[in-house]
Amino acid sequence: MSRIGRAPIAVPAGVEVSIADNNVVTVKGPKGTLVEQFHPNMTIALADGVVTVTRPNDLKENRALHGLTRTLVSNMIVGVTEGYKKSLDVNGVGYRVALEGGKLVMNLGFSHQVIMEAPEGITIEVPNQNQIVIAGYDKQLVGQFAAKVREKRPPEPYKGKGIKYSDEVIRRKVGKTGAKK
Repeated sequence: MSRIGRAPIAVPAGVEVSIADNNVVTVKGPKGTLVEQFHPNMTIALADGVVTVTRPNDLKENRALHGLTRTLVSNMIVGVTEGYKKSLDVNGVGYRVALEGGKLVMNLGFSHQVIMEAPEGITIEVPNQNQIVIAGYDKQLVGQFAAKVREKRPPEPYKGKGIKYSDEVIRRKVGKTGAKK
């Protein structure tokens, strides 16, 4: 059995979990509501404030789906209670970010400003001009928006200029050594 898939998920106080037909799981909490439909092979059950996920047999597909389904349900519960955050750093001469009217305005060395609007359910904070904090209750949406922001100017390996995750380590390369005579 999958160690991750076997683990029960405790439902904290203030969170409502409902399971409808076709494995549609709805999780309501203080931060918001998430709805997700899971694979029909998995059996999702709620009993005594604990969600359990079981699989019908040991086929390879079902073994893979078992841990995945349990983790996705767990992420939904964590999202509506605590939420998720991604922090990005902006490095480079003249590179800076600002928040203007709910839109993220970035100067990234282009001839124009890059302006991005956050999707619904995502909040953006700019603690200083070289840092972006993206927060929300949907883990997938937070990660996707952070990846789109990073994509505008990914970090380069020579000087490390660009947008990187705060916990990301950029492998640096040595530049040219100069002319040899």
